[in-house]
Amino acid sequence: MHVDMNAFFASVEQQVNPSLRHRPIAVIGAHKRTVITTASYEARAYGVKVGMTVPEAKKLCPDIIFVAGDNKRYTDTCTRLVRLYTNYTPLVEVYSIDEAFLDIMGSLCLFNSPEDIALQIKRKIRKNFGLTCSIGVGSNKLLAKLASNMKKPDGLTIIHPEDVSEILEKLPVSTLCGIGSRLEMHLEAMGVKTCGELGRFPVKELKRKFGIIGERLHQMGLGIDESPVVPVEDEPDAKSVGHSMTLDKDISDNESIERYILQLSEMVGRRLRRGQYSGRTVALTLRYSNFHTFTKRRTIKEYINGDFDIYLVSLDVLRLIRLKYAVRLLGVSISNLVKDYGQIPLFKKDRDRQSVVQTMDEINDRYGEFSITRARLLDRYPHKGVIAPAWRPAGVRRVNYQ
Repeated sequence: MHVDMNAFFASVEQQVNPSLRHRPIAVIGAHKRTVITTASYEARAYGVKVGMTVPEAKKLCPDIIFVAGDNKRYTDTCTRLVRLYTNYTPLVEVYSIDEAFLDIMGSLCLFNSPEDIALQIKRKIRKNFGLTCSIGVGSNKLLAKLASNMKKPDGLTIIHPEDVSEILEKLPVSTLCGIGSRLEMHLEAMGVKTCGELGRFPVKELKRKFGIIGERLHQMGLGIDESPVVPVEDEPDAKSVGHSMTLDKDISDNESIERYILQLSEMVGRRLRRGQYSGRTVALTLRYSNFHTFTKRRTIKEYINGDFDIYLVSLDVLRLIRLKYAVRLLGVSISNLVKDYGQIPLFKKDRDRQSVVQTMDEINDRYGEFSITRARLLDRYPHKGVIAPAWRPAGVRRVNYQ
């Protein structure tokens, strides 16, 4: 089963503020450089889409209302939705902040049918949250997600095994999750436009053209998907942890750049320690005003997860870069991770520093991010970016929005 919340951010805002209901609204970022993250169905009727700039949306829909997104509100709602899903099965995979897969095979003995489970979930979401969702049911994740897209908003579609071939026969390949515009273009050049044609196309030709994913494409054309539903607690360990931010204005002075790097380092360190990780490879990402983006890395001998340690290594990386243009985006990440089992530092100075960091984490956990921080960050950049696709309601991928 695939549950897809309808116009999630916009619907949450309309529920919180009744004056926005049944009106064209668009959720945007909190900063000057922002785009549409979600539009209500009333706005979509005018052609407003995700990724549009504010002027573009205003031109299409002069009466549109722009609402600055509240990430904390959306993540909290997602967490409570996942809690609702677990009343029907423990196998819940958070695909994104507004989508989830549910493996209900083991739950069918407790309910009348998949349709019964879907209708119960839809009723409870409407009653408890005032929101609607579209649900798709199929024999695997590929078909369930395909089904949820067939009827929006507030739809319910079940694809039965005996109907798979007929449904896929004339569907464009772009309707399958995982086939984007570039891949669609390459397939069309090979004479493949529909899922039915993809399923019949010679596997050898697909593998010759696309390599290892050729076999996967063939299976997708047949409606075959063997990937399991993976709950958060069973997800593989993170390979890296990072944060980035697009700045309100381009900057080129080292003092400002270093302050933003310190802020990002603190955010990365917090998540590392929450997930009990340490890492050795620190990466610094920069995007120039001309949108040229690049990343430089440095690997050190010891494993670290302290904010200031990450900051110092990031500065070492920065010193290797000769800036050619002003900077519009900065990112800090750390990889080469290991689980940190809380080894006690040998020297008193290190133990004292660890104690200070733990105390700061406890205060920030209780009162919110940056409630206590370094003096240099008192005038920090208010980071309220778009929620990353990797966000999860638990574990190292969780980001606490305040």
